[in-house]
Amino acid sequence: MEKPTLATHFESQFCWFDDVCILDMDHFVKRLSSIKEKGVRPDLIGSIITHYASKWLPDLSDDDGKKMIANVEESPESVTTSWMKKRFFVETLVGILPPEKESIPCNFLLRLLRVASMVRVEPAYRAELEKRISWQLDQASLRELMIPSFSHTSTTLLDVELVHRLVRGFMNLDEAVRSGAALVKVAKLVDCYLAEAAVDSNLTFSEFVALASEVPGHARAMDDGLYRAIDTYLKAHPGVSKKERNRLCKLIDSRKLSLEASLHAAQNDRLPVRTVVQVLFSEQNKLNKQILDFSGSFSGILSPNTALDAPARCLSKREINVQQMEIKRLKEDVLRLQSHCMALEGKIDKLTEKKKGFLVWKKFGIPTLRGNKNEDVEREAEVAIGLKTPLQMKTRLVKTRTPNKWRKSLS
Repeated sequence: MEKPTLATHFESQFCWFDDVCILDMDHFVKRLSSIKEKGVRPDLIGSIITHYASKWLPDLSDDDGKKMIANVEESPESVTTSWMKKRFFVETLVGILPPEKESIPCNFLLRLLRVASMVRVEPAYRAELEKRISWQLDQASLRELMIPSFSHTSTTLLDVELVHRLVRGFMNLDEAVRSGAALVKVAKLVDCYLAEAAVDSNLTFSEFVALASEVPGHARAMDDGLYRAIDTYLKAHPGVSKKERNRLCKLIDSRKLSLEASLHAAQNDRLPVRTVVQVLFSEQNKLNKQILDFSGSFSGILSPNTALDAPARCLSKREINVQQMEIKRLKEDVLRLQSHCMALEGKIDKLTEKKKGFLVWKKFGIPTLRGNKNEDVEREAEVAIGLKTPLQMKTRLVKTRTPNKWRKSLS
């Protein structure tokens, strides 16, 4: 048996909420004002408004199959008349919403904002809705947040600028409101929204970066969602310049990527070389630290001075086997990352050889067919970046680098 809602329970107490009251907005507003004067709780008032608003406008219902009242026959009317009636309904609803923060669910407010954007309500009502949604943006769902763009000047399918305003309003709240779990939920919601909006080829680089940068870095416990959004954007926008790719990848903290995301990034040709090297270096540091931690735990167990330490529980044979298997897995991951580093080293070697060949031809004054000067400068910059990356392995490039002896003579 379905559990009755607050609105249905309240309706049973006040039977005068008939169909005529539902269809007559003025009559409903008067009745609702009399209820507020009786001192009814704001959450009950909000439940009544959301319950009956779904009967006025099916667009405001969370059930897509919900229709108007069964015994009411819709008369044929023009599209303009229908839109004017919806605009009147929405503006009236916004005017009677309780002022308390969580009296109305956030998803209902988002559906109301969708209809308000579609029928072009007055800017004051739209601003009020956006402010109330920003108060409780951490309770929003991705489905309701994906509001289409109804503006003729916008080229994107989704209203990205609207979501940017909502996130900015949330970030402008007090520190006590937008901290902790609420900030983490909003950051995850923004990353998921960016991954969906990035598929649109009309989404500009500035819009993507502005929305991604609105959430601070400490709000993301893991950057896997942001990496997925950036990778989706680069896949849908193959014409992104190298400078823009570097700007996007600077948003990612390679230390907060999971092992799966790091392995994917190591094989991702859409990322700059410097970003790939940083990801490999961070992952190798994490694996080395884990191996040292496991090695320290085993050395503590087998240490001859364990009798002097505090008494601890001896590990069972099964726990020791599990730890040994974990160490074996970590070593395999290190070897896999080292193989990726070696492959990357080969690419850097090829770029270095091309650079040397270009210098030889340039020494004899023979023109080359390697393209324009800007491409050569970019290749030389990639090689320089790869050489300056601190990889913890012995490579041929490190061996061939010799210190500048003329610097010592000046000292």
